[in-house]
Amino acid sequence: MAQANATNAATDEATRGQGEGGGMAALVDALVGLSDADEARAFLVDLCTPRELDDLSQRLEVARMLDAGGSYAHIQDVTGASATTVARVARCLKYGPGGYRAVLDRLAAREA
Repeated sequence: MAQANATNAATDEATRGQGEGGGMAALVDALVGLSDADEARAFLVDLCTPRELDDLSQRLEVARMLDAGGSYAHIQDVTGASATTVARVARCLKYGPGGYRAVLDRLAAREA
């Protein structure tokens, strides 16, 4: 039951804003429509504040470290992420809709 609740919570959190008028569909379309890294970088810089970009980058690094088996404490020390952020990313990796997994797998394939 606890796993089902965690799965539902992660999915609910991940899909927040996807409802009618939420703008998530337009944002996803915009991201999918970008043709290369330069366009993606420019769009992200236009879209996000420097702090938001730092937070997003930090979450991706946390996901990479969790995927590699890093401990929560070590990840917090290395990245400066809060315990809440590390736990949230871990929950999304385990129970979320698969976004982190898709990105991590693609990044690993490029590095191989």
